[in-house]
Amino acid sequence: MVKVAIIGASGYTGCELLRLSVQHPQIELVAVSSEKFAGKAVGEVFPSLGDTVKLTFHPLAEQEAVREADFVFSALPHSESMGVVPRLIEQGKKVVDLSADFRLRTADLYEQWYTKHTAPELLKQAVYGLPEVYREKIRHAHLVANPGCYPTAVLLALIPAVQEDLIDLKSIIIDAKSGVSGAGRNPALNSLFAEANEGVKPYKIGTHQHTPEIEQELGVIAQQQVSLLFTPHLMPMNRGILLTAYATPKTSIAEKDVWSIYHTFYQNERFVRMCPVNTVPSTHQVKGSNYCDIGIVVDSRTNRLIIVAAIDNLLKGASGQAIQNMNIMAGLEEDSGITPLPLFP
Repeated sequence: MVKVAIIGASGYTGCELLRLSVQHPQIELVAVSSEKFAGKAVGEVFPSLGDTVKLTFHPLAEQEAVREADFVFSALPHSESMGVVPRLIEQGKKVVDLSADFRLRTADLYEQWYTKHTAPELLKQAVYGLPEVYREKIRHAHLVANPGCYPTAVLLALIPAVQEDLIDLKSIIIDAKSGVSGAGRNPALNSLFAEANEGVKPYKIGTHQHTPEIEQELGVIAQQQVSLLFTPHLMPMNRGILLTAYATPKTSIAEKDVWSIYHTFYQNERFVRMCPVNTVPSTHQVKGSNYCDIGIVVDSRTNRLIIVAAIDNLLKGASGQAIQNMNIMAGLEEDSGITPLPLFP
């Protein structure tokens, strides 16, 4: 059994980590932290978990509670995790960090988009936690930076096309739509029911903090700098991301040939599913699962390759992928504890 602690466990991703951990056949959950709900039983904060999780939230200052753990999930907000993770690594813990604090490869880039980085020495040893690309590095890592929800969908949608040199890298446009849970659990004006319901709106056009993460990882694959246009939208639904990526093919290529390239690339990947030719995914197909579903369209009239991807932002986009990374790091079956089929409707 792997003894696990979850830090910052009272948000939406924290709740999913709790739910997945207690159902995982090889996890023993030993500690959970929350500043806001310190002293409260988990079942009191999350009635959906009832009496299944028989633990009480403790404040982060109580490090004794984490000492028993072999493995730690850090679900703290951006900029807070880097103040805690170095101590965990020093104590010999293996860590999957769900914040952005260790996703970018240089402190300078992080500071352009977030704030001052206080643990730059860990950036070189942190492994970007996209298993479909970095599985072997994850296997030997002590610190894995779990990808953001938007980057997970974008990268899985575009990496095969970039790797096979199918597209003009200067032509990439990303249109992404996310459920309200992507904004987190803390109250905010734009996520109030009356603000979000029955409306769709873009936000942070060209300035979203996930942009450098996407460009960084596509640049690694392309072996050159990548710059793209990324526009996220807030949708009146609880969870899910639907992403549409547009790019110009370098040469004329048939839809079935692009589909074949993608099918070959992902044929051995447990959690990436190719939609049949001439179909594209819906968030309904992946809700409550760790799957990413991908569909391919070639518009010969406008000479555009269009790739559509759907994920559950709280699972493949966060907690499900975190468990997937932990399984790899701990030498377990990669899909252990994260095999439930999607919920429908």
